[in-house]
Amino acid sequence: MPDVMSSSRLIGVGVGPGDPELVTVKGVNALRAADVVVVPVMDTGERGRAEATVLHYVPQEKIVRVVFALNERNDHGRREAAWDAAGERVAQLLAAHPSVAFATIGDPNVYSTFTYLAHTIGALVPGVVVETVPGITAMQDLAARSGAVLTEGTEPLTLVPVTAGSAVLKDALSGPGTVVAYKFGRQAAEVAEVLRETGRLDDAVWGSALGLEAESIRSAAELDGAPLPYLSTLIAPARRDGSRGGKL
Repeated sequence: MPDVMSSSRLIGVGVGPGDPELVTVKGVNALRAADVVVVPVMDTGERGRAEATVLHYVPQEKIVRVVFALNERNDHGRREAAWDAAGERVAQLLAAHPSVAFATIGDPNVYSTFTYLAHTIGALVPGVVVETVPGITAMQDLAARSGAVLTEGTEPLTLVPVTAGSAVLKDALSGPGTVVAYKFGRQAAEVAEVLRETGRLDDAVWGSALGLEAESIRSAAELDGAPLPYLSTLIAPARRDGSRGGKL
């Protein structure tokens, strides 16, 4: 692999949940200033949500698709091989370009593919400068679109990926404050049951494809056990008595 100058920059840019209007001005500037914009895909024939968003701001010829094992959780060897191959590809791009941006849905520091890429590149490309540009998260977008208030006063906020199992979600729902669940679509039936058991069903709301044509935002009470899109998001607001400033 060619040597990469220490001035090379890898910038993780959060492009939000899918609505192109929710990409920050700083994010747009970073995408446009980069020599190349990498977008993660599950296979080279797919246009993912990150790429669809980026295309509102940069031309197609500036975008490079890199394959990641985005949903591989069972075959550790296959996942590691995919990460290594993706890291090698991005390292090659850094060897040829001073600045490479990586577009990730949501925020690059919140359950993002970029975290693993940056770790891999740090070992492959000594001296590379790694930066991030924050992005709007799905929980923020869902709160805005549904009217759910995430936190008030001294309430805690707990974010749980349901890929960790419904027991982790149940523990969080049994505690105080608002609970947000990510990636719960395939376990929608279990999530609905946990919400009922903890008395958090009626106030909870879920959403998917936020800001896109296929957007769906509904009360969690409507969950019927059918699987939902993988990237569905759930908000179970804190228990509140309705008074203004009651949690201050």
